[in-house]
Amino acid sequence: MKTYQVDENGYYGEFGGAYIPEILHQCVEDLQKKYLEVLESDSFKKEFDQLLRDYVGRPSPLYLAKRLSAKYGCKIYLKREDLNHTGAHKINNTVGQILLARRMGKTRIIAETGAGQHGVATATVCALMNMECIVYMGKTDVERQHANVQKMEMLGATVVPVTSGNMTLKDATNEAIRDWCCHPSDTYYIIGSTVGPHPYPDMVARLQSVISKEIKKQLSEQEGRDYPDYLIACVGGGSNISDGKIKATGGGSNAAGTIYHFIDDERVKIVLAEAGGLGITTGQSAATIQLGKKGIIHGARTLVMQNEDGQIEEPYSISAGLDYPGIGPIHANLSETHRATILAVNDDEALEAAFELTRIEGIIPALESAHALGALSKVKFKPEDVVVLTVSGRGDKDMETYIDYKNNI
Repeated sequence: MKTYQVDENGYYGEFGGAYIPEILHQCVEDLQKKYLEVLESDSFKKEFDQLLRDYVGRPSPLYLAKRLSAKYGCKIYLKREDLNHTGAHKINNTVGQILLARRMGKTRIIAETGAGQHGVATATVCALMNMECIVYMGKTDVERQHANVQKMEMLGATVVPVTSGNMTLKDATNEAIRDWCCHPSDTYYIIGSTVGPHPYPDMVARLQSVISKEIKKQLSEQEGRDYPDYLIACVGGGSNISDGKIKATGGGSNAAGTIYHFIDDERVKIVLAEAGGLGITTGQSAATIQLGKKGIIHGARTLVMQNEDGQIEEPYSISAGLDYPGIGPIHANLSETHRATILAVNDDEALEAAFELTRIEGIIPALESAHALGALSKVKFKPEDVVVLTVSGRGDKDMETYIDYKNNI
């Protein structure tokens, strides 16, 4: 049977791998040797499951959105990752990775963040485990996500504003990798999405796969079958995949978690929403899958926004969690093999979708999640279709953007 999961060399089709400087070879090799052994051990599973239940608050609800369903002429379930501790799906991954870091004897944690959700989730688990935490964040994002910066600092993390490049997620990731190169012996790098060198994309997807595992069980209880017709999620960095027809939104790890258990089930259609920005023909976009070419970024071969000389181009999105010039190798392969449908959702479409959900269902989504919601109007559903859409985070951090939009319409 054909599989879309990672192979033994860390590739999804022709995407993935580990393209890293020599100084990091030992760190990455140690991680490659250790991660599956730890993740599959009984002691890890017991501690991870207990923390997800009692600390994160899982399982997250699978909510039948009746008014939204009536509008789009199908049965729409919302996977409510916005109700997790810290307000997003990111905590699923950081809980797992810090347990791994501790088992590897690391004492110092570094992370990159865009919208700040992964930074908050990392600072949270570092406070829980009493570990030093340094978070790299582009200066542009520090300014537009000020509340999350204050949360990280309140939790005891050191937030380092990055002033290189576009001063966003790509640049924060560059600085985090530089830090890791300088402190390989005691430092563990918690990557927030399904990007970076192998084994990170697979590891993050596995830790986020609790989302799709729950969807299977919850659909069985509510629909009498354990798969949807569609899965919808947002992608940028890349972590929101589960089981069914797949629609994903979020940095990408929410998508990887949403589709994980459904990725090889061809009955399930996958729809991935990426950030169109001002439009894919405007030069102001972060629609990496549609605009990118094959290349290497942050240690993995994937689709990259680059010019004819191979220089990485600056992405743009109203969403701080989606403006990344690469994409997770999982998602690049799903696009290349036509397993997933990729839709670009522009800024204005995402904002309209956020306000629609708020007014129809009383749920204020994160801007990243709003891109997944913006995909609903681009798909023709049948009345009997069961659609699962992952609301990857809540909109508290985006209130200034929402208020500006409301005041200008």
